[in-house]
Amino acid sequence: MIGMCWTNTLPNMPAWGTREANIGNNPVVLAVPRSNGEHVVVDCALAQFSYGKISEYRRQQRELPVAGGFDSAGELSSDPTAIEEAMRVLPAGFWKGSGLSIAFDLIGAILAGGDTVTGVGKHCDPGMEYGVSQVFMAIDPGKLNAPGFSEQIIDEVLGSIKSSSRAEGTERVFYPGERSLLTRRENLELGIPVDTEIWQRICRM
Repeated sequence: MIGMCWTNTLPNMPAWGTREANIGNNPVVLAVPRSNGEHVVVDCALAQFSYGKISEYRRQQRELPVAGGFDSAGELSSDPTAIEEAMRVLPAGFWKGSGLSIAFDLIGAILAGGDTVTGVGKHCDPGMEYGVSQVFMAIDPGKLNAPGFSEQIIDEVLGSIKSSSRAEGTERVFYPGERSLLTRRENLELGIPVDTEIWQRICRM
């Protein structure tokens, strides 16, 4: 099935042009199936970096590769600690990510008959997140066109991308979801790597 899924969240990102967290980084998943199992999957928050990824960089004491939010002075920053403290992640694509966040929030709340990001922020306890609105769509492409039609389109597009000349410093061009597929195969063979600090916290529970 072609999958289109998203959820809204607590207010955790400032709308473009504002200072306080008033929209969500509303994670979105878009998936296109392939018969060989090497599906095309976009799985992302609508912030430049999810809070989970920012936290990961902080624990590793690493700077983000590009600006991921604002510090307490309102300056763009790649310092994960400063971004977490300010609670001001950067919308992906600046105003575009902000607009997508608002649109997905409204569509999700209307279709699910549930809360918007604003509503979730009003009823949730501090540090908690529940009662969000979620949308899950599944479309069978086989009902829409002839057998093999989807595969032909996917192969043509991915082949074109893969055969393109690489930009400076790029060793390999990946299609959306390919890195995750390779990571999954590696983890199945070698085991799942776990952050030492988090594993120790789990063991102490």
